[in-house]
Amino acid sequence: MLFNRYKYLDVIQQLDPVRDHHQIYTVMYSYEFPWDMSRALEVALMRTYCIPSISQLLDKTGEFYHRPQKRYDDTGIILGEIAKWGYDSDRGKAAMQRMNAIHGRFKIDNADFLYVLSTFIYVPIRWNESFGWRLMCEQEKLAAFYFWREVGKRMDIQNIPETYEEFAQYHADYEKANFRYSHTNKLVGESTRDLFLSWFPGWMSFALKPAVYALLDDTMLDAFGFEYPHPFLRSLLANLLKIRARLLRLFPPRNQPYFFIDHPIRSYPNGYNIANIGPEANKKQ
Repeated sequence: MLFNRYKYLDVIQQLDPVRDHHQIYTVMYSYEFPWDMSRALEVALMRTYCIPSISQLLDKTGEFYHRPQKRYDDTGIILGEIAKWGYDSDRGKAAMQRMNAIHGRFKIDNADFLYVLSTFIYVPIRWNESFGWRLMCEQEKLAAFYFWREVGKRMDIQNIPETYEEFAQYHADYEKANFRYSHTNKLVGESTRDLFLSWFPGWMSFALKPAVYALLDDTMLDAFGFEYPHPFLRSLLANLLKIRARLLRLFPPRNQPYFFIDHPIRSYPNGYNIANIGPEANKKQ
């Protein structure tokens, strides 16, 4: 073999997850697992729609029905800016300020904020355990925790657990207590599902809809009121993702980072200004 597939892992394992959490997170986000992180964060956001108090708020904004692609892109831009540049950089601070301004228009329970924050840490880790080309090391898991914990502090989220294990327990307990079906869950879930399907030719929707369901666990399907996929389809999709992971081990490491914000964005073909993204911008147009 003429390349070291684990060269970034070798670097990461020499770093401190407390002090160097942004550096570690950036490498795993943009070099090691860019596609997986994107898909896992999509699933993470969908998990938050399984909470009736969250889906009711999202339903009231109307963004999921009138501008679903823009809503998706705005979220991707904010997360991408923070992940690429860091929460204390000029661009990161601008993204944080914009996010806080958008959230500040609504009354959101601190417990819901905590849960959403936790999904950004633990859902990608679980995805990696199932479909990653290699398992995340301890430094990467802890770096994700410390990175998002610092983001949460700058969002003025209260009572963020002090340790990785405590926050993981909060995440699990919150889902157990709050995952349940509601009509707004279903509406927001359907809109998000249809957005994903819109990225492909219309004739593929019939086959792709059950594939979307196959990526969701039973607790999510129940909370959305979605039908269960055939077990064969769920097994087939999981096996395809595992085959992809094995094949990736044969490829050399990326030599350029991948960030959502560095590529054409559907809602902003001419580029974007961080200060103008979000639902308030629509009212000005």
